[in-house]
Amino acid sequence: MAQAKAPSSSEEGVGGGGPTHQQLLERAAEMRRNPTAPEYRLWLQLRGSRLHGCKFRRQTVIGQRIVDFFCPAKGLVIEVDGDTHDPVADALRDQRLLEQHGFATIRFTNLDVMQNLEGVLLTVTSALQATGDRWRGRHHPPTPSSEEEGE
Repeated sequence: MAQAKAPSSSEEGVGGGGPTHQQLLERAAEMRRNPTAPEYRLWLQLRGSRLHGCKFRRQTVIGQRIVDFFCPAKGLVIEVDGDTHDPVADALRDQRLLEQHGFATIRFTNLDVMQNLEGVLLTVTSALQATGDRWRGRHHPPTPSSEEEGE
């Protein structure tokens, strides 16, 4: 019986290497193809700018992290956590995301999403309303005019 190959330090984050950006993108794509039931349930409410016209992305790579949902116009991250999440480690990662990228994070448990979706959506709505637009009312960064590109 062949032994499984031990992961490299970049695959497991041993020695601070962490996964490569390409590995994160591949993992995020896999997570989009196979969402958990709570993530899928919340996505049905967020996709297509359904929640107050705000565009969300799912399983997005930000830095060295894959976040469950991200609203670029507001810089808001939504995480849906299962039983295996460590609240202390999550709080540290959320603080780092805020410091490095300026993105706030709100978290819900799988149980919250499955049993109190309306409450989750109200909390998300409140967070969206409390957060200023990053691009003055647009849902994407402004593109340079043709005059600016020539400079």
